[in-house]
Amino acid sequence: MYLAKVTGALVSTTKHASLNGTKLLMVARLDEHYQPTGSAQVAVDFVGAGNGEIVIITTGSSARMSNTKEHSVIDAAVVGIVDPQELS
Repeated sequence: MYLAKVTGALVSTTKHASLNGTKLLMVARLDEHYQPTGSAQVAVDFVGAGNGEIVIITTGSSARMSNTKEHSVIDAAVVGIVDPQELS
């Protein structure tokens, strides 16, 4: 798991059936000083995160288990929103 900042949302006209009804977000991984590192990544949102929020991302099999549908193609999932008060 790691922290990331939501930088935008994606719209897909066609996607895998396991992603129907999900929201896709662009996220940028953060370092220990909350600065973006590396490139952006697409993550499936399960918690209702909004643009600009700091979120917790899980990847791999943990992300796939976040979805209740079998045979999910999820590789990264938003599983938590960090309280802004905790970032000080």
